[in-house]
Amino acid sequence: MHETNSPQPNSTGELHPVTGSQAASGSHDAPINHHKLDRADFLLLAVMVVAAFILILNETLLGVALPSLIEDFNIDARTAQWSSTGFMLTMAVVTPASGFIISRFSIRTVFCGAMALFCLGALSAGLAPTFGFLIAGRILQAMGTGIIMPLLMTTMMRLVPPARIGRAMGLIGMVISAAPALGPTVSGLILGVASWHWLFLAVLPIGLVALLTGARLAPASLPEGGADQKLDLLSMVLSTLGFGGLVMGLSTLGGASHGAGVTEESTGPAVNPWLLIVVSLVILAVFVWRQLRLQRGASPFMDLRVFTYYPFVLTVLMTSTAMGVLLGSSVLLPLYTVNVLGMNALTTGLVLLPGGVASALLSPVVGGLSDKFGARALVIPGAMVFSGAIWLMTFFGAGTPVWFIVATYFVLSASIPFMSTPMMGLGLGSLPGRLYSYGSSAMTTVQQVASAASTAIFVALMGIGAQAFDGDPTSVSAQAAGVHLALLVAACLSLVAVVVALILPRRAALPASEQVVDH
Repeated sequence: MHETNSPQPNSTGELHPVTGSQAASGSHDAPINHHKLDRADFLLLAVMVVAAFILILNETLLGVALPSLIEDFNIDARTAQWSSTGFMLTMAVVTPASGFIISRFSIRTVFCGAMALFCLGALSAGLAPTFGFLIAGRILQAMGTGIIMPLLMTTMMRLVPPARIGRAMGLIGMVISAAPALGPTVSGLILGVASWHWLFLAVLPIGLVALLTGARLAPASLPEGGADQKLDLLSMVLSTLGFGGLVMGLSTLGGASHGAGVTEESTGPAVNPWLLIVVSLVILAVFVWRQLRLQRGASPFMDLRVFTYYPFVLTVLMTSTAMGVLLGSSVLLPLYTVNVLGMNALTTGLVLLPGGVASALLSPVVGGLSDKFGARALVIPGAMVFSGAIWLMTFFGAGTPVWFIVATYFVLSASIPFMSTPMMGLGLGSLPGRLYSYGSSAMTTVQQVASAASTAIFVALMGIGAQAFDGDPTSVSAQAAGVHLALLVAACLSLVAVVVALILPRRAALPASEQVVDH
């Protein structure tokens, strides 16, 4: 049958598509209250937001602690980096599967499973007697993290009335933008008073409380049609090899390039990263072909029909660019402050702190403004300020004052909510209800790959710029030249966000040609 998305006007006259929970048929959603959330739903969403924040925070928590891991476990820098690379690799494998998992099992089952994995991982990593135990704990943490973010987006879209989607996405935007940015700061503060073990043990009680609360409040009913979803094993294998190999190749590329010219212990990766990237892209092409075939009849592992919706495609482009540049810069700036300016880990964390706080505080506010004024009015100035902040960063050098670094990173972080928050509401709101889980999964997957790619590219460019410097590539001047090259490329990439903002539709209504056929 054909599924329609008739637009509904908001208080300002901007049209918003009817969400899947409002559709007459083809939706997996239960009816929702169009005026306000009841207390149980509000508490559930609050717990899920806190849990997601803690889980995403762990993605960037260990970067500052790498020297401590190297000393305690008597390992080299390349081995220690796997504590972060392994996390990203697992996220790349698990996140594409989250759409199927969320559409197949109840919110309670998925949330409790994700939080149980995270808590078990935190305990394993916090008490790790060997580096192998630490890696195992990080993998378990990443498995829970890869599921929780798409689950939060999907649950928000199912429970929150359409008129308040902007506010809801503001909370999600706070998690996505602020949590990774605050990771180095939180890590630096904890390491200032305790050992690296407490990076994991400190969040364990919060995870357990969230698990118990979710087990009590989350609905246990299966999504409509969820029992009919079938797991395609070939798709799962292709997804694992394709996305996992791509992120591993990108991470290895960045690590190898950074090692060259900065330290002598990194003599090149065991596997050619370019070969791994090319093979992974071929596997992903086969994966896409497989999903297109499955969409004709059986349930796909990742429903690619989400990319037939123009607002969703623009959202993926915007959020991936913004988060890629932000996380890439978050990795690059500590290298700059330590190698060029000679700061320690704690000082670096404090330099980045105002930007993370600004992003966290602004996201809910921007969400309310998005409900009132629509996406375009916020995204265009946000993208321009975002790009301007990156261009200002290209002036960083060996003598840059600290206040200028704090100010530019603050502006960069503060601009992110003005792009990601309205765009997520616009993009996911343009999808029918049965595609919410697949849309959130696809968006998170692309963001993860974009973050891995930008991190690898920026660090690689820093190494290339240092090598090209006329003189010692490990000198302060060479490192400053490398940072300048990397930030110059980041500034050029930021222009993608400006272009996407300028071509945003004035209304969120979907043309008839973009409506899909329900199978």
